[in-house]
Amino acid sequence: MPRVDRNALRFNQACIVAGVVAAFVLGDGPGRWLILAVAAVMLAGTAWEPLSLFKQVYRHGAVRLGLLRPRPVDEDPTPHRFAQGLGGTFLLGSFLALLLSAPLVGWALAWLVVALALVNLLFGFCAGCFLYFQLERAGLLPRSAEAR
Repeated sequence: MPRVDRNALRFNQACIVAGVVAAFVLGDGPGRWLILAVAAVMLAGTAWEPLSLFKQVYRHGAVRLGLLRPRPVDEDPTPHRFAQGLGGTFLLGSFLALLLSAPLVGWALAWLVVALALVNLLFGFCAGCFLYFQLERAGLLPRSAEAR
């Protein structure tokens, strides 16, 4: 069974929340570029985990400095990657809306990502993982390693 570091996931979620909140504080102009940066980090990490900047900062910074300790669990990482890719896609949509002068849509998408990341961070419920399992159950996604 593959392993997932729960604290790496939580650190990742905290970075997403911090990045989007900072973007909102910066406003539509400069903030949209920070939204794009967070989206790029999320999508790159979804495509290939070593590109996940937030996880690299966690491993090579927070863990090495003793600020956080790994908390591995036996769990399939696929639903978490799906959720991260979905969040990155929503932030990409947020960036495009902000770029096209549709701030209401742009910030709504960004705050949706923040809300869902906070729910996961504070309560341990991953809405993207839930969606993944529902799509998998409906036969719209291939079976995850855990479901086999």
